[in-house]
Amino acid sequence: MNKEIAVVRGDGIGPEIVAEALKVLDRVADMFGHSFHYVEAWMGGCALDRFGDPLPEQELEKCLAADSVLLGAVGGPKWNGVPGHLRPEKGLLRLRSGLGVYSNNRPAKIWPQLADASPLKASIVEKGIDFIIVRELTGGIYFGEHRTEGDTAVDVLKYTEKEIERIGRIGFATAAKRRGRLCSVEKSNVLDSSRLWKKVMHRLAEEYPEVELSDLLVDNCAMQIVKDPSQFDVIVTENMFGDILSDEASMITGSIGMIPSSSLGDGSRGLYEPIHGSAPDIAGKDLANPIGTVLSAAMMLRYSFDLPSEADAVERAVGQLLDAGYRTADIMSPGMKQVGCRACGDLLAGFIRKD
Repeated sequence: MNKEIAVVRGDGIGPEIVAEALKVLDRVADMFGHSFHYVEAWMGGCALDRFGDPLPEQELEKCLAADSVLLGAVGGPKWNGVPGHLRPEKGLLRLRSGLGVYSNNRPAKIWPQLADASPLKASIVEKGIDFIIVRELTGGIYFGEHRTEGDTAVDVLKYTEKEIERIGRIGFATAAKRRGRLCSVEKSNVLDSSRLWKKVMHRLAEEYPEVELSDLLVDNCAMQIVKDPSQFDVIVTENMFGDILSDEASMITGSIGMIPSSSLGDGSRGLYEPIHGSAPDIAGKDLANPIGTVLSAAMMLRYSFDLPSEADAVERAVGQLLDAGYRTADIMSPGMKQVGCRACGDLLAGFIRKD
């Protein structure tokens, strides 16, 4: 298989963690007989410094021409004083919009070797934490009308059937590739938009008989995530609920440096990135944890390139690295062997094997 990947290294630790993910992808390509061609694209603070724009049109075009996009991280205090429309994060929003990605998919997985880092009780963690939140990314209250008139402020929450249906299909398709359970989360006891959401999800369920659909109100879901996260496989929900629940889910795993994400739209092209920030305080010090980025690359293999065996090989390599006692600084614990970012990438590439 030949694939072109747009590589957006970004700011802070972004270039370091992306370099290690590419190291792993190169190993996968060699081991499984694929060819990955990388095209460098600039976005974020580095693009602002170089071009005066956080996402120049020609850089967006590179991403649009690629089969998928791998992103490190953007932003940092260096650019806090720039006008709002030039902030590095604006480049990311424009990239998502330009790519037409409307579904943010964030796994919450506890690696058994890191179970002690979870804030949940051991009896809960031992049951397992391995689910994905599929969050609608371009609609809802964040993109509705916003206005303030005197002492009154209004934010409009609006969804169309088409918007709900397209995110719903990604939720069902994701569940079909996993354990076949989809939980639709809304607030249908109060909100008209949620009642429409529930109606559309149940209509879609008829097209996916292999997936078991359940419903939860968002407040109950927030409680269930900390009470018994093992009950979840895939959660699909609207923009604001997904924003809040995915942050909650990231905390119960105990390490933000381990969590990948994907943003998908129509077709197979996606935007893949770790959920953590650019960490400028440790940039250039070989201290960053590249595993979230490496696992983002594994998601690319699985969901955009339809290479499940290759994705499994990457995830197994992460497990073997942890089993062998290697840890980056952010997940270091007594008795373990601390490694830097580059050594972590070398080790992960070395652990890649065919099943």
